[in-house]
Amino acid sequence: MAGSFLAYSTLALLVLFVGSSSAQLSTTFYSKSCPKLLLTVKSSVQSAISKERRMGASLLRLHFHDCFVNGCDGSVLLDDTSSFTGEKTAVPNRNSARGFDVVDDIKSAVEKVCPGVVSCADILAIAARDSVVVLEGPTWAVKLGRRDARTASRSAANNDIPPPTSSLSNLISKFSAQGLSAKDMVALSGSHTIGQARCTNFRAHIYNDSNIESSFATSRKSNCPRASGSGDNNLGPLDLQTPTGFDNNYYKNLVNKKGLLHSDQELFNGGSTDSQVRSYSSNPSSFSSDFAAAMIKMGDIKPLTGSNGEIRKNCRRLN
Repeated sequence: MAGSFLAYSTLALLVLFVGSSSAQLSTTFYSKSCPKLLLTVKSSVQSAISKERRMGASLLRLHFHDCFVNGCDGSVLLDDTSSFTGEKTAVPNRNSARGFDVVDDIKSAVEKVCPGVVSCADILAIAARDSVVVLEGPTWAVKLGRRDARTASRSAANNDIPPPTSSLSNLISKFSAQGLSAKDMVALSGSHTIGQARCTNFRAHIYNDSNIESSFATSRKSNCPRASGSGDNNLGPLDLQTPTGFDNNYYKNLVNKKGLLHSDQELFNGGSTDSQVRSYSSNPSSFSSDFAAAMIKMGDIKPLTGSNGEIRKNCRRLN
């Protein structure tokens, strides 16, 4: 009797596990419930980037910062309230996370074609892919079916998103905690082939580090004074050559010691990831395919599915 009960319990747990695993994401999740979804998001993203090319990098970054905090659940989009502290004021997001108005616009457009159906978390995932494509990067099939969190974590955002001061071992550790390999980390870091960084995030690298090409450091210093508090929000391109074009120049820059952030240059600094950086610097197709695969893998981080979470009507607040 005891053996039968144990076998039954084990079977029940197995069924539960398989059920929860199979209730994961699918590229066809909205094919019937919202057939115009992909075209609607793409149109909105194209419109936003046509107004400001940098917005593509900002939307891509929102997806990263969402997924690294308790999974890809739209938590980064929640505004603070009198009784609730979200992630927007966490150190990695404060004064730098942007594109929230664009996400609002995308959500409004999606709500018009299929109200109450598509999560904000899924909108972020699609917008990230479309941003890369609009900026001439690779494409991939986005898996969908995420639901939105009813909570957020400022402390997790502060702890789990790797800061620009990170060492290589810290970067590998932070990505490993999300189920992402060192190879995934190097590929995903290629997102820094687009976008801008604030002076406060690269000041220490250009003034204090030795693993930086001298003329590059000098050029960056012209827009980023040494004194803390002076010009903190001045921007520098993460990729000087093509800051609004998705390509492999980021890796070429690292090989030439022209990484803007300390954490960037750590990927090519005599460590275990040097060979992968060098490979991507000379093989753009390899980078593109690995980046797409890593984005799919990142999008799988702890999604809320089934009856968990909710489908927010407004991405900034709970229903």
